Amino acid sequence: MYITVAILIVSAIFFVSGKIRSDVVALCALVLLTLTGVLTPEEALTGFSNSVVIMMVGLFVVGGAIFKTGLAKMISSRILNLAGTNELKLFILIMLVTSVIGAFVSNTGTVALMLPIVVSMAASGNINVSRLLMPLAFASSMGGMMTLIGTPPNLIINNVMVDAGYKSLSFFSFTPVGLVCLAVGLIVLVPLSNMVLSKRGQKGKGKKKGKTLKELAGEYRLSNNLYRIQVEKGSSLVDKTLQELGITKNYNISVLEVRRLSTSRKFFKTMSQELAGASTVVSADDILYVLGEFENVERFVNETGNKLLDTHQIEGGSASRQENLAFTEIGIAEILLMDNSKLINKPVSASGFRENYGINILGIKRNGRYILRELKDTNMHSGDVLLVQGAWIDIARLSEDQSEWVVLGQPLTEAAKVTLDHKAPVAAAIMILMVVTMMFDFIPVSPVIAVLIAAILMVLTGCFRNVEEAYKTINWESIVLIAAMLPMSLALEKTGASELVSGALVSGLGDYSPYVLMAGIYFTTSLMTMFISNTATAVLMAPIALSAAMQMDLSPFPFLFAVTVAASMCFASPFSTPPNALVMNPGNYTFMDYIKVGLPLQIIMGIVMIFVLPLIFPF
Repeated sequence: MYITVAILIVSAIFFVSGKIRSDVVALCALVLLTLTGVLTPEEALTGFSNSVVIMMVGLFVVGGAIFKTGLAKMISSRILNLAGTNELKLFILIMLVTSVIGAFVSNTGTVALMLPIVVSMAASGNINVSRLLMPLAFASSMGGMMTLIGTPPNLIINNVMVDAGYKSLSFFSFTPVGLVCLAVGLIVLVPLSNMVLSKRGQKGKGKKKGKTLKELAGEYRLSNNLYRIQVEKGSSLVDKTLQELGITKNYNISVLEVRRLSTSRKFFKTMSQELAGASTVVSADDILYVLGEFENVERFVNETGNKLLDTHQIEGGSASRQENLAFTEIGIAEILLMDNSKLINKPVSASGFRENYGINILGIKRNGRYILRELKDTNMHSGDVLLVQGAWIDIARLSEDQSEWVVLGQPLTEAAKVTLDHKAPVAAAIMILMVVTMMFDFIPVSPVIAVLIAAILMVLTGCFRNVEEAYKTINWESIVLIAAMLPMSLALEKTGASELVSGALVSGLGDYSPYVLMAGIYFTTSLMTMFISNTATAVLMAPIALSAAMQMDLSPFPFLFAVTVAASMCFASPFSTPPNALVMNPGNYTFMDYIKVGLPLQIIMGIVMIFVLPLIFPF
């Protein structure tokens, strides 16, 4: 027992210091427990096959797909627009929307999504953003209490109860507790944030790091010279390649993209986006995106028997307006020509970009002027900045040859910011299917399998650009931390440490009343979470709470819920949860701001929960 406790104490010290990554600390502790004989190798590795860990991997993928498809951003933006410029209404809506999203996705991802939206709305409404960002972070944690999958501590206490022989909690077993958390949060934060955070002045706007894709398209006035043409069934273009048609040579316009209704998936028809190339075959009902002067475009349409679309026409049943180029699979970037480039004094048509890289040149910026017309015959000069268009990966390939040109910005980083909006309905359907499957017991699918099915469907239906992107959404540090810490609770149980601690709590506090014992468990957990991760705290405290309840012959439910609420509702430090840390710099907060706002909320939340939890889950 002493070896286990010593390893736990040393691990806690390293967790608090933060000098070594938490997952590495957890792995070292796991190895030491195995080398000292406290755990067998089989027991030490049980965490990596635990259903909680597997479920979290799947949830990271599902949550990533919700962000990548722009689904969460669409929903939150539309709801927040209801608030207008009313500060109190905006404050309440931000907390409500954030908590709803946080019920289904990680609180870190929720804050990362909402942060730019809230900052933008605060700026447009002339509202101090400091008043909104800290409540935003707190609301994401409160939302995590709404559902079984909302936060890792919820999954951990459910796992402890199932291992102890109790029935698994349902998907919405946590909802009453989460609603109470949100109500307390609103009641406390509305006046408290107004008194403390509204007085904080903004220290100035951060420096702009580069042009957004929309700004870049606007700078070169792409929308002014961009036209959409629908290929009619009787058109002379049908079943011919662009090379055979010679459109650029005959009409002095450039075909940039071809979009067509993809029917590769029976139930999910979407517009596919393809970069126009010499070998591209034109089909009936294709939408051609062409760049050129209106007179030339109109002549092309009339002579080939096609239809010029206005910007309000709907493509493929999509309700969104397509006024500009979309940047899903295909993007734009700027490259600067060097003095020694072989392209100097060559016309654009002889650049070889399309043949060698699959890239189109859309415009040239020279000495502050923009060259957008008669581009194919324009000679390129040293110092020219070329606006190029192509698949993101092809644009990134240009960076490999830095001797002749320099790619400005980071194409792959910009590509990662672009959401696959046309896949949002698919992601929504899969998420709803997952939630429904987890909600109803009569559906013979376990929660972990439901999550895995949803994660696989997100990949197969194209909610990610590729499988690698799906893997990147998984926070492997959190996964390894939980998998390595779960056997720690087994070690505490095997050596009798859990029974000893729970016995001390029962003997010291149990004589007074179950409420006092619950208060002891709650505030011990709350204190620990200020120094080590809420996941690690829940792993350690859950078996102690279970043992204490069983020793007093009480229901373990209120005590285990006290652990998960205390572990998740930690607001008094910017470093206790990732969302708190995320908003620190944008909100210009100091450590004392978290003490002034978060500590009172944390204490009031604890007092309320000590009396509310037994009403929801009687002793």
